[in-house]
Amino acid sequence: MKKERQKLILKIISEEEIGVQELIQERLEKYGLKVTQATISRDIKELSLVKTLGSNGQYKYDLPASTKEKSASPEDLFITIFTQSGSSVDIAMNTVVIKTHTGMAQAVCSKLDNTGYKSLVGTIAGDDTIFAMFKTEHDATIFYNAMKEISSQVK
Repeated sequence: MKKERQKLILKIISEEEIGVQELIQERLEKYGLKVTQATISRDIKELSLVKTLGSNGQYKYDLPASTKEKSASPEDLFITIFTQSGSSVDIAMNTVVIKTHTGMAQAVCSKLDNTGYKSLVGTIAGDDTIFAMFKTEHDATIFYNAMKEISSQVK
């Protein structure tokens, strides 16, 4: 019963941005589970849920980043941090320049390095700027276009 309830809690918080235990309790009741707030509190602790900022600007329950990273691909992790921290992308010959929020270039660059892009020769990161050098201008253009597409979907 406990495992099923916790699995259901994970399903609920993945589908909705819920920041209070009472809403989790209401959603569980819709599935026919009558539980106390104390039980939900224990489940939250056992599941190691954390509160993160949701897309609506309110806090929500979520899995810790370390748990998510175990199941996400390196490309997904890069795209996630890029969409959260990247501010612009530009291209100069075979080099793509990524601007980030202040202090985030190292983190974004680290995730980019771990993606394993075969055409990526190397990267350099400062405080808010990343230089990503590709083998050819064509490779850089493909990457640049992908980053522009991703950033246009976020804004």
